[in-house]
Amino acid sequence: MSPTIQNLVPQLNSIVLVPIILLVSSLAWIVYARCFHPLAKYPGPFFASITRLWHIINVAQGSSDKTQRQLHEKYGPIVRIAPNEVAIADPEAIRTIYSAQSGFTKTDFYLPFRADWARYPDAFTNLDERQHAERRRIVNSVYSMSNIVQLEEDIDKCVQLLIAKFTDRAMKGSIIDMSEWVQWYAFDVIGKLFFSHPFGFLQNAYDHAGYIHALDLLIPFIAVACAAPTYLRPLVLFSGAAIPRVFKALKALKHIESASGACVVQRQHLIAQGKAEECEDMLQSFFEIMQEKGQEKDFGITEVKMEAYGAFIAGSDTTAAAITAILYHLMRTPSAYARLTAEIDEAEQAGLLSQDIQYHEAVGLSYLMACCKEGMRLHPSVGMTLPRHVPRGGCVIAGQWFPEGTRVGINAAVVQRDRGVFGHDADEFVPERWFRPNAAKMERCMFQFGGGSRTCIGKNISLCEMYKVIPSLLRSFDLQLSDPDREWETRNYWFNKPSKVYTTIRCRDSIFSGPP
Repeated sequence: MSPTIQNLVPQLNSIVLVPIILLVSSLAWIVYARCFHPLAKYPGPFFASITRLWHIINVAQGSSDKTQRQLHEKYGPIVRIAPNEVAIADPEAIRTIYSAQSGFTKTDFYLPFRADWARYPDAFTNLDERQHAERRRIVNSVYSMSNIVQLEEDIDKCVQLLIAKFTDRAMKGSIIDMSEWVQWYAFDVIGKLFFSHPFGFLQNAYDHAGYIHALDLLIPFIAVACAAPTYLRPLVLFSGAAIPRVFKALKALKHIESASGACVVQRQHLIAQGKAEECEDMLQSFFEIMQEKGQEKDFGITEVKMEAYGAFIAGSDTTAAAITAILYHLMRTPSAYARLTAEIDEAEQAGLLSQDIQYHEAVGLSYLMACCKEGMRLHPSVGMTLPRHVPRGGCVIAGQWFPEGTRVGINAAVVQRDRGVFGHDADEFVPERWFRPNAAKMERCMFQFGGGSRTCIGKNISLCEMYKVIPSLLRSFDLQLSDPDREWETRNYWFNKPSKVYTTIRCRDSIFSGPP
């Protein structure tokens, strides 16, 4: 054998050997994952059982809520959606997995939302339960309903402006995209509550500074990163150099960080000049915490910036999705729309509603509360599984034992349509269900704001916004879908965002007689 051939033999052996090793390893993994893995007995898509890529693609398609409902319909209450993860559709499992004392912990799924400049993880991305509780207690009072109600006048101003803009559109006979206007409203409310001034979405009727466009680019990118294994996330980040859409998403992240940071710096200047006394907003409350307890609680300017950043990231999309869903389903259900309008009119005539409908007045409208619950039940703002690690020693969930470390989670968009809890008509918009004898049980199975100690910290802001704006709009206008046969569109990347809710607006004859 010639020297040249002798030198080639090892190379040829390597070329042949490497793919053989890869093939054998892959086959061995498939056999293990399908036959011997602790989750092997649970049904689900074949590829989901052998690779996390199935879950990544499912999230990237923006319809994981619909896909998971179909999977549970086909396979039952426990579905394997990744080699070491199952989705659970048992409402009773909400308490097991998400209660404050459950012992279940957040997985690394949430880490892509974490700001790399933060000293402490924010309430959403903190994986340490003890630290999460300690850090959240520092700011809990700022997000309490009692504090939000004290700032209610700020929400009133945004509702007033929205009504003025709708009146103008009604007079012109314009057709509007309700989802667009509701998000402008929600973003302006965040501006007013946190920074004492609306951003200008409603006033100018456009996406101020491109914030919404930035979020629309950013959130899908983050959602895919969340679904990817930790070791692949750097590749997702570096792909920005080659994939224009990812590059734009990374630029959008910097845009949001800069915008929220600028609001904090501007307030710092006002405080330094002694001109911040008139700023009675949430940002000022964070500065007061920093001044009064900062050293004791290790709460500094970085933590203030973190709260402002969180308001930009999650303050508008979730609330806007909920309000849009409620209005959309009301317009598609004339009987419910008529009953709610009648309830509002009766309250008006009885002098129970102020010119600016107050939170305490709205919660007294029982059918309004039912409509809001029903809209959020059918279309929770977050329509993805929220995974947790099974604690040490394993746990029984939905009648099945899972070993410690297994990733398990519940999707509100699935569990809130459980027919065993919500009835045979669970897929329909029926506000009257909330007056049934099992209403308390249904309430316990609602998961749109998460559960336990991890309940969404902005829940009270969202509820106050929707309880005020929905009756205010129905009192002032007749709202109808411009094409009743056309369904809305939704894109579910973390936030299950609706769009193309084209609406015709007509001014109603005012019957207002309540107190000013």
